Amino acid sequence: MSAHFALTLRVCTRSATYAQPRREDLRHTRNLGVSTWGAQYGGSRTLETVRRLALCSLLLAAATVACTGDGPAVEDPTSTSGASASPTSDPPTSPSATPSASPSVSPSVRPVRFDSAAALADVRLLAGEIGPRLTTEPAFREGAAVVERRFREYGYQVRRQPFAVPAGDSWGVPVDAGRSFNVVATPRGFDAAEPHVIVGAHLDTVAVAPGAEDNASGVAVLLELARLASEDRTRVPAVLIAFGGEEPRGDGDDLHHFGSQHYVRTMPPAQRDALHAMMSLDRVGVGSFVPVCTGPLSPHWVRDSVLAAAERQDIPARTCELTTSDHWAFEKAGFAVTRLGSIDYPEYHSADDLPGVVDRWQLARTGRLAWSWLSAR
Repeated sequence: MSAHFALTLRVCTRSATYAQPRREDLRHTRNLGVSTWGAQYGGSRTLETVRRLALCSLLLAAATVACTGDGPAVEDPTSTSGASASPTSDPPTSPSATPSASPSVSPSVRPVRFDSAAALADVRLLAGEIGPRLTTEPAFREGAAVVERRFREYGYQVRRQPFAVPAGDSWGVPVDAGRSFNVVATPRGFDAAEPHVIVGAHLDTVAVAPGAEDNASGVAVLLELARLASEDRTRVPAVLIAFGGEEPRGDGDDLHHFGSQHYVRTMPPAQRDALHAMMSLDRVGVGSFVPVCTGPLSPHWVRDSVLAAAERQDIPARTCELTTSDHWAFEKAGFAVTRLGSIDYPEYHSADDLPGVVDRWQLARTGRLAWSWLSAR
């Protein structure tokens, strides 16, 4: 690489760095209900970024031509590397038929894939082997230990966030007051004051139900997303939470969503400013399309960005409005949210909510959609 090329590359790198969005820009646009997903810029910063990148492109092209032996490889006009691919397509195994002399060029990497068989195995473990996971009972703690271990295996920092749960009625069964907790996983080096998203799924069940669809299915997808994010990048860091105490112990908001309401109440101000969006995965293993829902308060840009991802991936999806999951705790606090899942099924909240209820391919549709939204693929 010539000195001229190296100098040009340094200048462009600094220019691109300075063109990145400021945290206050992200905060401002979130408050307006506008997606800043993927470092979208606002107003004059967009124009400035375009000018800088255009100038850098011209400078790099001129510098590349001036270098002897560093000429760019000719791209095959039949290549589809820049187009959207189906989930089963394989990328090229090498970047070019002509090797490049530049040490900065790396070979193509096979993209990570959502593993629906692994997700179904987790449903069988949680609902088939462990069974009903009432949030204050030992079986819930057994399921939480499985989730914690998997998060740690994928390199996350994991903590338990305890909270109190009152006595009440769990779908016709009287239950005592007790303690439960959320399992919170953050990427290493995570800064809660920087832009991020939360993806959550509740781990608990009503007293009588093994909870395969409600909600081992959501937890299984959450664990697969944890693996994918550990092997590839998300647009912004993702905090992953297995919530306790989602299931009701009576009527009304105060007796529902205990874990997510506790999490929202205890968020520090800096994290409140930095949280970009929340996605809840709840009952995601039944049906032939993916429900993409919000409550009545959230702006629709998160829902719409998920629908755009569904279109990119050719995944059938439909919108709905509901408040019966952990997204509602965040939505009431003013955050932009969505929920994936909620198709009715006859085994709901019963002893028949067993692993056979869950469809592997519906897990795949939901998981691929959630990953596409997280990673912009």
